[in-house]
Amino acid sequence: MKQLLCNPLFIVGLVLRCTLIFLVSAPAVLEWYAPFMAVTTEPFTLLPWTAWLSAEGSIIAFPYGYVMWLFLLPLTALCKLLGAPLAIGYGISLLIADLALFALLQRFLPDRRQLLLFAYWLSPLVIVPTYVMGLNDVVPVALLTLSLHLLRKLQMQYAGMALVAAISAKLSMLMALPFFVIYLLHNRSIRQLLPAFVKGGAIAVLVLIVPFVLCVDGPRMLFDNPEMAKVYSLAFDLGNRVSIYVVPLVYLITLYAAWRVRRLNYDLFSSILGLVFLLIVLATPASPGWFLWAVPFLVQYQARSDRTAIFLTSLFAGVFALGTLLDAAQVLLPENWQLLLVEWQGGVGMAHHITSLLNTALVAIGIILAIRIARETIQRNDYFRLSRRPFVIGIAGDSGAGKDTFSDAVKHLFGQHSVATISGDDYHRWDRHKPMWQVMTHLNPVANDLEGFSRDLLALADGKTIHSRHYDHSTGKMSRPCHIKSNDFVIASGLHALHIPILRDCYNLSIYLDIDEGLRRHFKLERDVKQRGHSPESVQRSFERRAPDSASFIRPQARHADIVLSLQPIHPRMLESVDEQHPLRFKLVVSSRHGFNEMLLTRVLVGVCGLHVDYSVRNQAAATELVIEGETSADDMAMAAKLVCPRVLEFLDIKPEWQDGMIGVMQLITLAHINQALTKRFM
Repeated sequence: MKQLLCNPLFIVGLVLRCTLIFLVSAPAVLEWYAPFMAVTTEPFTLLPWTAWLSAEGSIIAFPYGYVMWLFLLPLTALCKLLGAPLAIGYGISLLIADLALFALLQRFLPDRRQLLLFAYWLSPLVIVPTYVMGLNDVVPVALLTLSLHLLRKLQMQYAGMALVAAISAKLSMLMALPFFVIYLLHNRSIRQLLPAFVKGGAIAVLVLIVPFVLCVDGPRMLFDNPEMAKVYSLAFDLGNRVSIYVVPLVYLITLYAAWRVRRLNYDLFSSILGLVFLLIVLATPASPGWFLWAVPFLVQYQARSDRTAIFLTSLFAGVFALGTLLDAAQVLLPENWQLLLVEWQGGVGMAHHITSLLNTALVAIGIILAIRIARETIQRNDYFRLSRRPFVIGIAGDSGAGKDTFSDAVKHLFGQHSVATISGDDYHRWDRHKPMWQVMTHLNPVANDLEGFSRDLLALADGKTIHSRHYDHSTGKMSRPCHIKSNDFVIASGLHALHIPILRDCYNLSIYLDIDEGLRRHFKLERDVKQRGHSPESVQRSFERRAPDSASFIRPQARHADIVLSLQPIHPRMLESVDEQHPLRFKLVVSSRHGFNEMLLTRVLVGVCGLHVDYSVRNQAAATELVIEGETSADDMAMAAKLVCPRVLEFLDIKPEWQDGMIGVMQLITLAHINQALTKRFM
């Protein structure tokens, strides 16, 4: 902060602001705001609007709530006490709000101080309406930005209070409220914090809004203000006294578009909200102060974009300043200067054309900025692109290969709230008690409704909800149909998940679990006897009975997988003496058809996790193979993931739940492939 205060650009902006506060007498301040504050402080009253109207003041003088009045009250009252012009106290109050907004934007852009000084502190979009025109929109904008900052910090109760305070300061900020609610509902990792946001907002409503509403003269001054009618200025007349109002139409369409984005992160939410404010201002014969609503979002957009964005925004601000100052000159300049200005413009008619041309240029540049914001910060946002089509993962493998265990481990990376799962077991044509179960094993594709499995998976990939039954392994029967909603990630696991082309084409990432046969039999025997209540003899018979179908229909699917994960014991003889004193130790063989960032992964697994890794290229197709041995922990996996796939970790909205051992390594390798697949998909 000390460096900032000594920055020449900051000093120039501060001196310019102070000069304008003391030298410029804006009509809005002299005729409305300062007199209103004077009347409502002598004698002091908590019903300032009633006092003003009782003194026969203009009904359009102060269309704001308690927050605006309370914010302006201390310094204007002090100036009145000292005999100084109230306009000075009013201007210094706006300067305080201006500095607060600047400090908040620094929190959003801590490393872009120079850009912030040019894009905000010296911007005509801030200086002209606030210090030349005397408009007070900087106060509600600062409160709205404070609410956004608190929201980003997950201080939900205070965020709700700040938002209601912004609405109290200026009713137009109410436009932001539905977008806040949509964000909290569609960001599933923080959805549980919505009650805290509502609680904070409710407290602020009781303190700030209810007293204002009960004071009848306050709402009267608010709704009788001609500024309210500007939203109806742009309309299409349909005849019979029926019109379509463009501004409400634009607002409702953007609100629906935001609701349709199933997955919102803070950056996407902020970009949508900024775009809404910009479009509303462009579609309205707006007061110059309204342009300030979009300034914090334009500043953040410039920080994320390129020099073209900075140039366009600067041009937008310059055209705005020129047009606004030409209009203001008709009132602010001395009368003889006004006559000279009219002569210079070539008469009143030419003045009208100049103003209209500047406004046309302003709207054109604004539309270009809106298009760029929509394309660069919304359409290219990973959350937005993922919300349009889920990321689908297919997991195939033999019975007892660990598909369910592995699916759960992958699910824990993204959180239950972000994953929809579909299991091939739920598509068996017959339950265990039907005679056909004795004739044909469920490893045979004919014994499964693969068409139904494909149809439901395609529906989930298309964002639709399906109705599916669940196969209960303990009873051998199907449950009643239940709803499964599509989600950001869809995991499809099953014996035949990679069997037919339509399934394989649906996946963004396909995985085959090729567990060591001895290990598979060991795990399946443990599971079916202890968890599913089968006898050891029946399980052994099922091995022999299913072996031909496994060789014919299950194992060939490995050649279609993007990754083949083969879990093996360190030595086959370990299976002969497994007990508490001699636990199983594993190695993992990873085969990748397309290759991935295996060199970095190898270095991280060795250097961070302390594992032994052998790397090789299997054939001329550049398929890679890693053989990984050793013991590792969930903490090691979390640290390794930050190095191997930082981009996808930033994309996740929860802290991934890592596991110890080779399951954790399988999670890491899968996440690395997901990172690669997402990168290709978003290119």
